[in-house]
Amino acid sequence: MRASSLVAVAGALAFSVVVPLAGQSPRYSPPRTPDGKPDIQGTFTFATITPLQRPDALKDKDILTPEEAAAFQDAENKRLNRDLYTPEKGMPSAGYPPQSQGGVLSYNDFWYERGDKLTEDRRSSLIIDPPDGRIPLSAETRQRLATRAARTNAGMFDDPEDLSLVDRCILGFNAGPPMVSGTYNNNLDIVQTAGYVVIHNEMVHNARVIPTDGRPHGTIRRWTGDSVGRWEGDTLVVETINFRRESSLQGSTANTKVVERFTRVSPDTIDYRFTVTDPTAYTQPWTAAMPLRAIGERLFEYACHEGNYGMEGVLRGARYRDKNPPPSSPR
Repeated sequence: MRASSLVAVAGALAFSVVVPLAGQSPRYSPPRTPDGKPDIQGTFTFATITPLQRPDALKDKDILTPEEAAAFQDAENKRLNRDLYTPEKGMPSAGYPPQSQGGVLSYNDFWYERGDKLTEDRRSSLIIDPPDGRIPLSAETRQRLATRAARTNAGMFDDPEDLSLVDRCILGFNAGPPMVSGTYNNNLDIVQTAGYVVIHNEMVHNARVIPTDGRPHGTIRRWTGDSVGRWEGDTLVVETINFRRESSLQGSTANTKVVERFTRVSPDTIDYRFTVTDPTAYTQPWTAAMPLRAIGERLFEYACHEGNYGMEGVLRGARYRDKNPPPSSPR
């Protein structure tokens, strides 16, 4: 998955630089490519402990004080069990609850590369609009998600298409579009040529080849949508529509439109933000922002479920439950 664990360390250290909002850094003039466009190329990480949606306990706090931010980081790291396992040894550390011995916590956490710090502006959510920092799900979408969750929890899978696109290794949960910090593989390469920008995510080894030459969208629906870019001053704007099914975003549908903005605000920082619109899923458009931090490391190929044995196991389990339904099964 990764060239070295040093990448995770570099990604964490990179968050010591203040991230200005787009348009707040007029003194910085980004380097230019041979065709005169801002050079946003490089290898970046977007790992952060800042959640996409604001936790209920912080519903009235969009920006945390330094003391609140430190307390939040400490609580989140404890919640994620970072102080309770020894990943190098692959076993729970001293004091871990004995009933969990023999579990898979340490094995799984050995591979995780979550962020461990908030973004420098100490926001309590990556979502900056609406003001409550929450995805504005419609009532119909909430019901659809609840129904799907009930079926999933009951192991009710009739065929592979009942599983999410993430479970099927078609999309990564953080690769997008849009990109959102997750549990691991929060890294990407950006490469530019005249008329194109390529965004290559570590997760699911996904590469988006984005034309910036003024051409219109195509008509073919794709798993990751159809992305077309344009330059607005020093900002690359990428619009993605024509998803074949939902994106990796909670509640999204094939009608989702994502508009991403990439602005280089310092030699090692890109201000990244995106706006999501889907009238069939959300009550209003919503926007999130997070920094992309240069890490200067190579990315190696990531493979999701080689042979997809996980899906085979899920479907075998579902067929077993069909024959032996538990008393509480909704089926």
